[in-house]
Amino acid sequence: MIHMRKRIAILGSTGSIGCQALSVIEKNSEKFEVELLTAGRNKELLIQQALKFRPKHVVIGEDSLYQEVHRALCSLPVNVHAGYQSIIDCVTMESVDLVITAMVGFSGLLPTVSAIKHRKAIALANKETMVVAGNLVTKMAADYKVDIIPVDSEHSAIFQCLQGEGNNPPEKVILTASGGPFRGKKLKELEKVTSEEALKHPNWNMGNKITIDSATLMNKGLEVIEARWLFNLLPEQIEVIIHPQSVIHSMVQFADGSIKAQMGLPDMRLPILYALGYPHRIKSDFIPRFDFSHYPILTFEKPDLKVFRNLDLAFQALKKGGNMPCIMNAANEVAVDAFLHHKVRFLQIPDIIEKVMSKITFINTPVLEDFQQSDREARNYAKALLNF
Repeated sequence: MIHMRKRIAILGSTGSIGCQALSVIEKNSEKFEVELLTAGRNKELLIQQALKFRPKHVVIGEDSLYQEVHRALCSLPVNVHAGYQSIIDCVTMESVDLVITAMVGFSGLLPTVSAIKHRKAIALANKETMVVAGNLVTKMAADYKVDIIPVDSEHSAIFQCLQGEGNNPPEKVILTASGGPFRGKKLKELEKVTSEEALKHPNWNMGNKITIDSATLMNKGLEVIEARWLFNLLPEQIEVIIHPQSVIHSMVQFADGSIKAQMGLPDMRLPILYALGYPHRIKSDFIPRFDFSHYPILTFEKPDLKVFRNLDLAFQALKKGGNMPCIMNAANEVAVDAFLHHKVRFLQIPDIIEKVMSKITFINTPVLEDFQQSDREARNYAKALLNF
């Protein structure tokens, strides 16, 4: 049986990327249908989405919320599951064609691995999967002949710039960063900033964790590591430049000195639509068109690594390799959560990450179980530091 519509699983459907993906699917219902939706704890929104899109399966990650979700959807032909293992299992269903991995943090790794093993195409919006285990994931994708199409605007830009280049490898890639809400600030000015201030991103609408990562420039550090694995680069082939207008999403420089840039309005629906339709571009009448007259000046500047130390720590983790990016990522997730709950100050985030990176045992060639163990140890040590 040939399915005319591509059947989509969205892991993390209640988050920012998940919600925007559903809006894109709704505008293109003749091309896509929703097969699976998953959420962590946001049962209300998950129920609303299921009532609207009628997926065959939904998973609520928190087991204790199963009954509420099941009761709300019992009149529909929707199979309700609960628990993290259910997410890992449901992505393997034969009825799934493409998995959008939009879960936040380390939790996205095992479902992504499970999907790849069952030869599901991946639209990757969970950068931590590549940060933690990029070597393992890219090798597995190659072994199982699975496409990984990046959804992050920066990696989507690089991916698009490389189309049609055949045997012309990049000399380097240039990841652009808006600089976040604290661009240009000095250390003294950041001593007392609040999480509310850090959540006011100037250009992008993202979830809380990613927005704080953008304010610390850790988000760009994670993207550096992700780019290394997605595009088979050396650390010295990756550059970060601050571009406050967020119009150029990233660039690729080639051996002859030419640079390709992918441009557009800062709207995540664009890379989502590209990933859903790849290798074809889908016409959209719901995304505004770029007008050069509204952007007469585009500016660029180097990041301040002394103020925004997280970006430097990410480069250090990348160069060290092994399980170090996994350790760094776990420490960052704990520190960001603590900052959002007013338990640490903004400038303490890199201090915590650096201490954890220096403490947890380094493994040069980790396997999947090593990543899981390193993640647990790093989180536990970071939490212990928070009680000093």
